[in-house]
Amino acid sequence: MTQGAAQIAADVRSQATSARAVTEEALARIARLNPGLGAFTAVTAERALARADRVDADLATGIDPGPLAGVPFAVKNLFDVAGIATLAGSRINRDLPPARQDAALVSRLEAAGAILVGALNMGEYAYDFTGENAHDGPSRNPHAPDHMSGGSSGGSGSAVAAGMVPFALCSDTNGSIRVPASLCGLFGLKPTYGRLSRARTFPFVSSLDHLGPVARSTQDLALAYDAMRGHDAADPASAEIDAPALAPELESGIAGLRIGTLGGYFASSARPEAFEAVTRVAAALGARQTVELPDVAAARGAAYLITMAEGAALHMDRLRERHADFDPDVRDRLLAGAMIPGAWVAKAQKLRRHWRERVLSYFEKHDLLLAPATPCRAPRIGERTMVLDGKEMAVRPNLGIFTQPISFIGLPVVCVPVWTQGETLPIGVQIIAPPWREDLAIRAARHLELAGAVRAPVAGEA
Repeated sequence: MTQGAAQIAADVRSQATSARAVTEEALARIARLNPGLGAFTAVTAERALARADRVDADLATGIDPGPLAGVPFAVKNLFDVAGIATLAGSRINRDLPPARQDAALVSRLEAAGAILVGALNMGEYAYDFTGENAHDGPSRNPHAPDHMSGGSSGGSGSAVAAGMVPFALCSDTNGSIRVPASLCGLFGLKPTYGRLSRARTFPFVSSLDHLGPVARSTQDLALAYDAMRGHDAADPASAEIDAPALAPELESGIAGLRIGTLGGYFASSARPEAFEAVTRVAAALGARQTVELPDVAAARGAAYLITMAEGAALHMDRLRERHADFDPDVRDRLLAGAMIPGAWVAKAQKLRRHWRERVLSYFEKHDLLLAPATPCRAPRIGERTMVLDGKEMAVRPNLGIFTQPISFIGLPVVCVPVWTQGETLPIGVQIIAPPWREDLAIRAARHLELAGAVRAPVAGEA
């Protein structure tokens, strides 16, 4: 399925094709490609075809099914999907009863005419940056299947990059939208913390969890976001702040935007391709100033403490009762989190508030800031260490070295995919905006897309 969501919806709404035909094509592509990629853990074919028939029936009687009419999508398997257990990448959750109701964002997308075709592989309990799952196997990078798709939303990245669906939903606690987007060559949107409802999804770290889409174009990213936006009282973190539609902003351009490039922490501990990608994006956006944020390493350390402590608290009963059923890497980090003194966590939260205030002051002079999304292109599956700046570093935590500090304070980001001629794999750049200004980041991403500086081809067409 190489068409994007916008084109599919236009064709279905004009009845140039049917929602059923589109859905059957998507299901056939999933059946053909998924065995080699491990993106899906459940395919909801019967539900999808029934939904497609309803969309076609509405169109036949003059009812508008919505702006995403007939568009297939899939969700990370921590989103509730009525009729199947919400795995969250774990063995333990396989014993849960099927969800009775869809997650809020699934319902909103289907209300806009989209068609859910399945649930996607992910790192266990979202505590992962690689896309390797100890129970379901790795989700593979469609551009090079022996390489990682990135995590923890690895199945989402794999499914969209392979053309199985035009867009997919992810979660992002410390980087799990942006890391797969970078490694799989996609556009990814991590909205402001509190922007999109998390109701009826399996949590990881409630004070850091975000939800958002990955797609192969800025237009599809905006269409998906626009269908999901809006306050939801069922999520205590959902903000009662107006969320303007992004699609009307796509062609607004970048005139007048003040754009800087992050230096210091964000200009070290990476391979040359990460910095070269930022340089290319900066040049295409006319960004000439370098900005150095203070105390980034300390902020990332505080984010680690909060992640470990909150994650451990959530899983304490499971750790006591079913410790052998965890991925050992996940279990050991959660156990370490359970031993962190409360005073350390309190200090980390205090640093978080203070650092957020300091970072927000930089947006008084800049509308957008640029940074690498990952320190390298996708490592090979099973690779445990990598060399960055002459230092051997663990792959699993450090794929998020540049995303974690930004999640820590809830800023909105659009990740854009950069390709270098002759390279098989892409790498991403973060376009970081001030709170609630997703529109600024998507405008810059669209400018780059139209200029040909970034692109997200289906694997095999790069």
